[in-house]
Amino acid sequence: MSSFDPANSSAASRREFMRTLALGAGASLVGASAMGGPLSWLEEASTEPTTPFGQSAKPLGVALVGLGKYSTGQLAPALQQTKLCKLAGIVTGTPAKATQWRQQYQLPEKNIYSYQTFDRIVDNPDIDIVYIVLPVGLHAEYVERAARAGKHVICEKPMAPTADECRRMIAAMQKAGKKFSIGYRLHFEPHHQEMMRLGQQQVLGPIKSLVADNGFRFNNDTPWRVDKELAGGGPLMDMGIYCVQGVVYTKGQLPVSVTASFAPKTDPVLFKEVEAGVNWQMQFADGAVAECRTSYAENLNSRLRANTAQGFMELQPAFGYGGIQGRTSKGAMNLSNVPQQARQMDDFAACILQNKPTRVPGEMGLRDVQLLEAIYRAAETGRKVSTKEVVAVLDKVGSR
Repeated sequence: MSSFDPANSSAASRREFMRTLALGAGASLVGASAMGGPLSWLEEASTEPTTPFGQSAKPLGVALVGLGKYSTGQLAPALQQTKLCKLAGIVTGTPAKATQWRQQYQLPEKNIYSYQTFDRIVDNPDIDIVYIVLPVGLHAEYVERAARAGKHVICEKPMAPTADECRRMIAAMQKAGKKFSIGYRLHFEPHHQEMMRLGQQQVLGPIKSLVADNGFRFNNDTPWRVDKELAGGGPLMDMGIYCVQGVVYTKGQLPVSVTASFAPKTDPVLFKEVEAGVNWQMQFADGAVAECRTSYAENLNSRLRANTAQGFMELQPAFGYGGIQGRTSKGAMNLSNVPQQARQMDDFAACILQNKPTRVPGEMGLRDVQLLEAIYRAAETGRKVSTKEVVAVLDKVGSR
């Protein structure tokens, strides 16, 4: 991807549109109407951070790149709750946001960057981690730039529009010798961890079938979501990835093939460049099948369910920031909702401090983009598409 230069007035109109969205309005990686939730359940963190070894630790500094809804409503508040990392800097194209955030979070002027000055972050020892919270079409460029600046990186999901870009991002981070993680917050959430345990350990018997759906009625409040170059696709990229993730880590296996079909375009103007919805199936080697749906044209249940030889386990609502509820054929899960983003970021900080791998690495992001690409090919061709080339990365319960 070419350099992101807001001063280049000769850029094509699409690039101008991308700049307007990314620099002016910021970006949210999930639909607020579908995923938003109150922050009242955030846990209080101790005032003296410690490493897992019990030693006093200086919190690692995090710079948020993109100050849209997700950074504003979730990540910044969560960084007030973390123990091993803290909000240390921001990158924004909106001067008013820079002023507001600097005052609200007591950030030093030298830790405030624009997209033009982003690369100067290389000289700032206050910032250890760069968190990319931009539209998907900009992820590759900013991960590569952060890698050149010698920073550890968290990149929001989906990782990139294409698998080729994902590979480029992984290579850049490996060359930099820095840690790289994808913003898969639900791997750190108790209900989803319980789904992993129940499914992978076959507590209720082998999984026979799965159901997952996630979507909302899009009202064009964030136009970049229906711009193919910015978003990489429509609801499958934005909301469907939660279903792909949930099915894979509950089953503990990768599918061997996928089939899919596009939902009707209820608004041909709004959905001129991207799909309105997708229905797809993921077939597994043992005969199990996952039925999945995502949509920007209707509000879906936000559900993850596995039917087993002896019963079932289900989360509904499954994918929000809070309010997740779970039950099995034996009764309610009775688990607490937690500050997902705080746990996610603290885990990554611990990986840096202990020099250990993250459970949600770039390779997992690549895997999911490969699966999304396979689903798109299946929907476009009407044929079953093999997933044998998908990188075999799994979050196994017993591997932590």
